[in-house]
Amino acid sequence: MEELDIHKAVYNAEDIQKILKLGKNKVYEFLDDVFKNTHYFKIIKIGRVYKIPKSSFDKWLCEDDIRRD
Repeated sequence: MEELDIHKAVYNAEDIQKILKLGKNKVYEFLDDVFKNTHYFKIIKIGRVYKIPKSSFDKWLCEDDIRRD
């Protein structure tokens, strides 16, 4: 697997898959749920392509880690 480019402005579904260590189908189900329902972080959907602003996703991920402590 390729490493993530930490200088990216947006993640794609494959990046989220690597970060969360989920399968492809689960990632798309999760992103669809976030886009339509939960709005945990910002998602830009262009057709069937998801683009996730890195700052929004990283903030959500870090906040989730803090809540678990």
